[in-house]
Amino acid sequence: MATMAMVTVAQLVDSVAAKRVLLDVRWSLAEGADVDAYRAGHLVGAVFLDLDSDVCGPHSPDGSGGRHPLPDPAALQGVLRRAGVDDDTAVVVYDDGSYMSAARTWWTLRWAGLANVQVLTGGYPAAVAAGVPTTTEVPAPEPGDVTVRPGALPVLDAGEAADLARRGGLYDVRAAERYRGEVEPIDPVAGHVPGAHSLPADRIMADRGRGFRPPAELAEVFDGIDTAEAGLYCGSGVTAARTALAMTSVGLPTPAVYIGSWSDWTSDLHRPVATGDE
Repeated sequence: MATMAMVTVAQLVDSVAAKRVLLDVRWSLAEGADVDAYRAGHLVGAVFLDLDSDVCGPHSPDGSGGRHPLPDPAALQGVLRRAGVDDDTAVVVYDDGSYMSAARTWWTLRWAGLANVQVLTGGYPAAVAAGVPTTTEVPAPEPGDVTVRPGALPVLDAGEAADLARRGGLYDVRAAERYRGEVEPIDPVAGHVPGAHSLPADRIMADRGRGFRPPAELAEVFDGIDTAEAGLYCGSGVTAARTALAMTSVGLPTPAVYIGSWSDWTSDLHRPVATGDE
């Protein structure tokens, strides 16, 4: 059984885990992996992972699979073993508090069959503010023996996403103007999957985009959504994973994610596209 999806700084400090690995995955969509921030200071014992090269798979030349595709299970297993992860290891993931890379890492590790994975509430800034010790020393963990068993979380491909949209259960978590097709800063086509509902990710985030809204407010955002039958997508499967984390954090079933998302959908220009407030 999976543990709770989030852990507070106080819980992290107070907990006693026989085996625990901290993963620092600070990253941004614009700049990529923030290894400079890690080198400048990180939580003691934390291992740095690059979301693009360690957690996600390589891009396909034709764009299929999206900008952040699923990793090869053997490659992910190697990354996690080098980070010191065993099958019974508790893993805590943190980023800058935006939960973008931390959520996608949490989702990927849960998909890979790891049950005890949590995201640190508030990320690195919250830990520093609470006085948790930091260091510039890069750890050299003993290799772990974790076995990756993919498929523990539901994943949608393009056809399954289209079917779910026709049944009214697909949610687009990109900004509303991207959903409506008014702007598209990254992908070649603007709009959304026909039949998908708009559920902008800014509805789940606190002010300034750091941390989730309080649980009661999240519950209101997700009211009426049958997450056990729902699917999420975004631009490339990162923001959708964050919304999946938010749903899980308030006790809802973790929804399916169309991991290729809009970047995969638009890799085939024959797929239909809707615009406006459909």
